[in-house]
Order: sequence, then C-alpha cells, then structure tokens
Amino acid sequence: MVQCISKSQKPLLPLLAGLVVVVAIAAGFIMLGRALSEPHPDESVSDLPSPELSDGIRGEQFGIDKNINEATLDQYLGRNDVVYRDMRMLIDPGDYAAIGGDSYLSGFVEGFEIVPLPYLVNVTGLPEEVGNTYTGKTLFTQDKDGNYKPNYTESLQVLKDLFPQDKTIFIMCGGGGYAGMTKQMLVKLGWDADKIYNVGAYWTYEGEHDITVKYKQDGQTNYAFWKVPYHQIDFSKLHELKK
Repeated sequence: MVQCISKSQKPLLPLLAGLVVVVAIAAGFIMLGRALSEPHPDESVSDLPSPELSDGIRGEQFGIDKNINEATLDQYLGRNDVVYRDMRMLIDPGDYAAIGGDSYLSGFVEGFEIVPLPYLVNVTGLPEEVGNTYTGKTLFTQDKDGNYKPNYTESLQVLKDLFPQDKTIFIMCGGGGYAGMTKQMLVKLGWDADKIYNVGAYWTYEGEHDITVKYKQDGQTNYAFWKVPYHQIDFSKLHELKK
C-alpha cells in the first residue's frame, strides 16, 4: 500500500529528518559518556589481600599488616574504595625523638588525610621515654576496662564521617602505634575489622609518594604545615554529655 503525502506535509519532511539525526547523535553521546564513566572489565580494581598481622613485634605490639604496609603501600594508593588516614598530630607533645621518631609531622604519604588520634580518645600505653601526649578534650574516653565512652552527643557521628564504614580504611602514623590504637577503637565501636588495615610507619616509608613538610631555610628547620590535609575538631561546636 502506498501512502500519499499532501503538499502541506512535504515541508515537514526535512524537519523530521533533521530531528531524527539530532536524536541519534544525542543518544550516541549518552552511550559514549556511560562507556567512559564505567570501568572497563580489565581495568577494574583488584581485590585487596585480607588483613594479616606482621610477624614479631610489628604485628604483636603494633598490629601492622603483613601484606599492605610502608614497604608495599605504593601499589595500593589512589583507590576509590579506600580512605587513607594518618593519625599523627602536627606537633605532638610527646617526645618521639627519644625513640628515633619526630614529634613534628615532617611529612606524609600522598593521598592520606591527617586525623590526630589524641583528639579522638585519650592515649595510654606510650613508651616511657615518650612521656605524655596531648591531654585535652577528646571525642571518647577509654576506661580501664577498654570501653570507649562518648564525651559529646556527636562523637560517634564525627567518627563515622572521618572513617566511613562503607569504605576500606588504611591507617598509618609515625611508628605504627597510633594506627594500631585507632583500629582497636574502631573495631570495638562496631567497624568491620576486615576492612581496616594498619599500614605501618611513615618514619620508615621509602616509597615514591612522600609529601615532605620539614625543610631547611637559612639554616633553620621549618615545617610547611600548609601542605597538610588536616582535620581539626572544633569541640566548642559539639554538645558535651553530662558525666
């Protein structure tokens, strides 16, 4: 059957044809955008090895991971499924130079954000040579039985914002101790232990992603703290719980 086209319909043909071309081009761009935004099967992120304690004192005392640590860390950086946290203070009151470390944050690994453990919970069990660290306000207080009691209404929510539970979490510090304490606290408060890695000590990191903060100028030692992605907790904006 042949369909007839009236004279009034003929001017519409070029318009309709052009519209079809525009729609086809738009659809093509949408499909291309999806293809570019979605990971290609052979470019997908590889699975992480399960957390496993290092041998000897590194595992027993500090809880540093055997497979992902300062020696292997570079190959696990830049992942979208991981958040990276360094638990040191900019300037720690503890004398970490006494054990071969640095009380100042002299540098950090690229991609890590600094979340000082002493702001999260009172720190105990430091080496005698180090003395005491920060003793001011904290989100939580750990009692003698190892329980963590919130000091503010928002304490747990702040912790969840800093350590998202839907992500894998890499934690490090200067020597591994603060990182181990952080993992212990998170697990006790309900985080999945299999998604938290203590990746070791910045002081022995020799990878290719070191962001140097400490530098010399005119014979003086200086620290470029402006480089540091640092999380400062403003306790004055939180609502303190009655004790």
